Amino acid sequence: MRLFAAVLPPEDVVRELAGEVARLREVPGADGMRWTGQAGWPRGGAADWHFTLAFYGEVDDGLVPELTARLARAASRTEPFELALRGGGQFGHGKALWAGADGDLRTMRLLAERSEAAARKAGVAMDEHRRYKAHLTVARSRDGVDVRPYLAVLEDFRSRAWTVDELVLVRSHLPRSGIPGEQPRYEVVARRALGAAG
Repeated sequence: MRLFAAVLPPEDVVRELAGEVARLREVPGADGMRWTGQAGWPRGGAADWHFTLAFYGEVDDGLVPELTARLARAASRTEPFELALRGGGQFGHGKALWAGADGDLRTMRLLAERSEAAARKAGVAMDEHRRYKAHLTVARSRDGVDVRPYLAVLEDFRSRAWTVDELVLVRSHLPRSGIPGEQPRYEVVARRALGAAG
C-alpha cells in the first residue's frame, strides 16, 4: 500500500485554509491549476490537506505493523508542539503551490526525521534523505506557471495556531478513473499520540 506519515490540521484551520484557497482561485488563470483539498472533511477520515512528514511510497503489507510500532515510538519521543499555517511558496518553478508553516518548526523537522528513520528501521526502502521543508500543497500545475500573484495573496495569510498532538499514518489511493484533475483519496491507517501519552 502507498503510505506516508503526516500532520493533519484541525477542522477549523482547514476551514480557514479553504477560505484562503477560495481567494486564490479568483486569481486570473487559476482554472488552469489542479487544486487540492476540500472545504471540510470528517475528523475520522484523512485530510486532503496535510503536512507530509515522510513519504514511504509502496510499502509491503507485511511491514506495516513494524512501521506502525516504530512510528508509535517516534511519536512518544516527540513532545506536542505549536503550529500555524503561514504564507506560501512554490516548488519546481510553479509546478506546486503551497501554504507554509509557522511555529515550532524545529520539533516538526525532528518528527519528520524520526518518521523517516522509523521507516528505514522497519525495512521500508526510502529515497535519499532530503532536508525537511514544512509545506501543505494547495495546487499543482503540469507546466510551471507564474505563481507570483498567488504568493501575493498568501503573503499575509496566517491561520490560528494549534497544538500538534499526533502523528498520522495515511494511505494514498491514486486516481483510477482517468478523469482529468481527479485527486488521490486518503485513508488514515493509524494515529499515534505525541509525547509521554503516546
